[in-house]
Amino acid sequence: MRATFSLGHVAGIRVGVHWSVLVIFALILFGLAEGGLPEAHPDRPTWQYWLASGATAAVFLLSLLAHEISHALVARRNGVSVNDVTLWLLGGLARLRSEASTPGAELRIAGVGPLVSLVLGVVFAVAAGLVAGLSEAALVAEALAWLAGINILLAVFNALPAAPLDGGRLLRAVVWWKTGSRLRATAVATTAGRFLGWALVGVGLYLVLAGALFSGIWLVVIGWFVIAMATVEGGQARLRELLGGIPVSEAMTPDPMTVPATTTVGEFLTDPRFRFRHSAFPVVDEGNTAVGLVTLKSADAVPEQERPSTSVARVMVPRDDLPTPKPDDPLAELVPELQASSAHRALVLEGGRLVGIVTSSDISRVTSWLSSSSAWRRKTL
Repeated sequence: MRATFSLGHVAGIRVGVHWSVLVIFALILFGLAEGGLPEAHPDRPTWQYWLASGATAAVFLLSLLAHEISHALVARRNGVSVNDVTLWLLGGLARLRSEASTPGAELRIAGVGPLVSLVLGVVFAVAAGLVAGLSEAALVAEALAWLAGINILLAVFNALPAAPLDGGRLLRAVVWWKTGSRLRATAVATTAGRFLGWALVGVGLYLVLAGALFSGIWLVVIGWFVIAMATVEGGQARLRELLGGIPVSEAMTPDPMTVPATTTVGEFLTDPRFRFRHSAFPVVDEGNTAVGLVTLKSADAVPEQERPSTSVARVMVPRDDLPTPKPDDPLAELVPELQASSAHRALVLEGGRLVGIVTSSDISRVTSWLSSSSAWRRKTL
């Protein structure tokens, strides 16, 4: 899930918003302004309903952000790099560049999100109770009560023991701790996730047939999302198992062609060396040190009249935003980093020197070879 636009940084973590967040905002806005608030407190000016609804929707999105930021902060404290946080249609997503190294770290990272939502729910409930007796603040009290309920519901739902929910991560941590096998733990959590997803789809279809069209369709959408994400997590776990023991050097393209950082976009696009073989190239400085990665797509997006005066360094993906493994690093650990990276490429460094590049296609090539290898098949039997 890629952000449509950025909100900047919170505690050093990039925060973005997908356009689908507007759907959540609109549903809350119209639902409260045209339904919940007028029904609870009739005969108020229309503008008050809309103002209170807009503020409530905004605070709810901030609650989602707090939930995801808490995951990111605890992950960072436990040695897991964080790519960014994105708010979207079904909540939020904290993209981690790697996995927790121990069951305890997994437990802490997963558990903090529902805990934050629960605490927010209690805080909003207390605030609603404090202002409930004030007639002039009736709409504020109603909005706070709604925020309390939705945050507590969010905490409870996320704590369900099924991937990809936070509860699924908690279940995985417990099974991992008990069995010592991360793969088996992931299999248990993803199976539970698919079961929950199909249950939500079933309930949603029942509600549609019963006449509750909107609620039913919404549950079906959430159910399909849970099924899809649980399936993806299971596939990723099997992939990591398949790649176990394989170093990055086995997948990388050694000694890739590089582009000097001072090269203009115009020179880059017209030089025959960069036009046919690949769609992205490492960028190096005067000392031949890798500083980033430039893609043909990003270079081609530069207006033609600006290409002679724009260097590739201005349109490249900075090195800090790319995975930079060593040749001997486990390839399995690079997979989630590649998936989290917008460039889907990694620069392989040894002693700070660029020695290779790895793409998602390289991973697929190694995976296909391992899957068809008779030696690997005998190993898995």
